[in-house]
Amino acid sequence: MLRVRDIDENELIARFRKVLPPGKRTDIGSGDDCAVIAAPEKHFIVTTDVLVEGRHFRTDWSQAHDIGRRAAAQNLADITAMGGQASALVVSLVTPPDISVDWLVDLVSGFGECTARVGAEVVGGDLSSGDSLVIAVTAMGYCPHGIITRSGAQVGDIVAVAGTLGYSAAGLDLLSKGYWDPAALSRAERLDTKSQDAEVNTATQQQHIRDNTAVSAVSAEEAVSIYRVPRPPMESGIEAAHKGAHAMMDISDGLLIDGQRMAQASNVRIDLSFHLLEPYISALKDLAAVCGTDPTRWVLQGGEDHSLLVIFPPNVTLPAGMKPVGMVREVNADQGAGVYIEGEKVTGIGGWDHFAHS
Repeated sequence: MLRVRDIDENELIARFRKVLPPGKRTDIGSGDDCAVIAAPEKHFIVTTDVLVEGRHFRTDWSQAHDIGRRAAAQNLADITAMGGQASALVVSLVTPPDISVDWLVDLVSGFGECTARVGAEVVGGDLSSGDSLVIAVTAMGYCPHGIITRSGAQVGDIVAVAGTLGYSAAGLDLLSKGYWDPAALSRAERLDTKSQDAEVNTATQQQHIRDNTAVSAVSAEEAVSIYRVPRPPMESGIEAAHKGAHAMMDISDGLLIDGQRMAQASNVRIDLSFHLLEPYISALKDLAAVCGTDPTRWVLQGGEDHSLLVIFPPNVTLPAGMKPVGMVREVNADQGAGVYIEGEKVTGIGGWDHFAHS
């Protein structure tokens, strides 16, 4: 097995370039001191994120390809949340020297698979050795219909969500509590495998749900798959901006905590409806019973689905794939900016906090 320590940096980068797609706006890509990206809109949006092995992903729970896709998806979700289109990314890797070169190239290939979907190119980065794998990503883009921030919510607006809620948290619980075998192939992985032995049907997958539960292996697989690789609605941000959205943000840390951030930035009350959230909760009830938890916690506090929280004017017909979950209401002397459910302010918001989990 060829390992990172067995080849030089130039050869490793050359292998990365072979699996990374070109970008639509790249004038000069990797290989120079700086990349050059076209920006005819006269503005540029930038976001950055870092993933640390053992904290944001586990190599015994996810294949290299999925880790790469995850790293790309969560950064592209931020671009989407500004009503943006990604144009380029810069990726830096800290890698232990004994990691397999093929494994690392597979990770980069997964990253490229995700960026190809939006026409963006990895135009540079850096490499270093270290004790654990660290992936640092900076994504850049532009907003064809104007920049949408989290501070534009107005009283009377509709609160909507595009994407999943609670599935990533459910997948994390299934893996961490031992109810799903991390070695089990996903349906996509099975279809991509030549071996007939990999064509495992739903009945066989059922064995990975332990304790003789009657829960659907398909729903469990979906949750684990979304935990491994979030599915941000990449096209929804631009569509929402085109439809006149007042505010948007990526739901990375949980509906409540991110809704709180939006409410405070806009100085409004975001009032969620349990009735409108019930379909999200019901979809996860069986899995929650397996894990011994309340599915409402996953839906309200679960992070890393990287769905889109969108605020629309009240007269707008919501685009396909976006569902209403509440209303924006006025603050007053008794009810300050924050998240409410059926008019009652939520305390103990929960959600993911990087330093609270250290």
